[in-house]
Amino acid sequence: MACLPGGHRFDSSLLREYDIRGVYGKTLHEADAYAVGRSFATILRCGLHEPGETEPGVDPVLKESPVRVVVGRDGRLSSPALEQSLIEGLVEGGVDVLRLGVGPSPMVYFAQVSTEGVEGGIQVTGSHNPRDHNGFKFVVRDRPFFGEQLLWLGEIAAAGNWTTGQGRVEDFDIVPAYVSALRGALCDADADTLAQLRIGWDAGNGAAGPVIERLTVTIAGEHHLLFSTVDGRFPNHHPDPTLEENLADLRALVASRNLDFGVAFDGDGDRLGVIDGLGRVIWADQLLAIFVADVLQEHPGARIVGDVKMSQATFDAIERAGGVAVMAPSGHSHIKARMKETGAVLGGEMSGHIFFADRWFGFDDGIYAALRLIALVIRSGRSLAAIRNALPQTFATPELRFAVPAARLRAVVREVAERVRKAGRNAQTIDGLRVSGPDGWWLLRASNTQDMLTARAEGTSAESLERLVAELDDELRLSGIVRSAT
Repeated sequence: MACLPGGHRFDSSLLREYDIRGVYGKTLHEADAYAVGRSFATILRCGLHEPGETEPGVDPVLKESPVRVVVGRDGRLSSPALEQSLIEGLVEGGVDVLRLGVGPSPMVYFAQVSTEGVEGGIQVTGSHNPRDHNGFKFVVRDRPFFGEQLLWLGEIAAAGNWTTGQGRVEDFDIVPAYVSALRGALCDADADTLAQLRIGWDAGNGAAGPVIERLTVTIAGEHHLLFSTVDGRFPNHHPDPTLEENLADLRALVASRNLDFGVAFDGDGDRLGVIDGLGRVIWADQLLAIFVADVLQEHPGARIVGDVKMSQATFDAIERAGGVAVMAPSGHSHIKARMKETGAVLGGEMSGHIFFADRWFGFDDGIYAALRLIALVIRSGRSLAAIRNALPQTFATPELRFAVPAARLRAVVREVAERVRKAGRNAQTIDGLRVSGPDGWWLLRASNTQDMLTARAEGTSAESLERLVAELDDELRLSGIVRSAT
């Protein structure tokens, strides 16, 4: 072990709830990437996975066997430099690195779970954030590494209580194995029907592009690709499929080529957006509701996890299909952890992450989810638009985001929650505050990635939705907040 005076202190904004994320050159630098590598190497080499298993400054017992980590990166302009510094930190911490190169985050998760002797994985990615942002996503022994674990990593870095050694670096091409595994999603799809489908794929110049190119040439059907060349400038549109404006090119492609439907991905390929053949967005809660009956046919009575932002209609669909609905906090790491805890076979969150634990590994993978959707459409014998038409009509806002001073973020939610409690309302506090009534619900929570409050409302009619949004705004005004779109 080497204890360095003062260690390394991260900017206070870097250690987020789900991952490490900052603005390159401002709050995130190569020195941070190096410290992440040294600290993560220490955690793995000492066999530590939870805070409290050792105190900063105390030398734990090292593992004698080699420790291996897979490292990947997205296509952002800052990712090569951050990857290099991260790997230097891992290697000097005594960890062997399998370097995957550019690819989606799910490919790192796949490499970790499918490669013998690999204990952890790190993806250098800014995900769906603006192009000058970047960061790191983690996995340890098939489980997300997040929340208190990231704060603990920061404590280890600050103490400088790092392992030392000389690990090795090996370039490792996991793409063929990953593409082959992805194709398993279509194993029960009728080949003749598959050959007749016409699908659009929008990679948004993100890291999923090369995998999509290699995948689509191996499966039957007509496939039209948009922006599959990796370009960290994102010259065509921002790669966040949860924003409708970013789906305009895909919608135009579906219309102009008369495609059956189209799929879109974020910057690191773990989120999925969908446009049906009529040009409508199928939002993530609707998408989860579509998958529910299909999955529960093979796993009757299974648990299915959705986040607090999702429609009540989705939770109702789970129960109607004979499943057990589990509501969880928002965030891909929370959903994965909750699925592990409950043994759930399927999960989803409103930001477009879909998680399959039947015939897959339980992590979020936008490409795999797209293939499962193709297989579902084939088995149903209906168009995706017809499947969408069969869902109950709902009246909901998109996610409403508005800036609030950091010092007031959680205080506002607490104040509103206290007033709701005193009024005797039906409220859940799994993640922020979700207040339900006979004609709908509204949600208020603090963002874990930005200094913003986020809100959403859903009613049984347009009139009830209007009333619920007004009720939410009244509560915000009582706490001195006037909501405005950002």
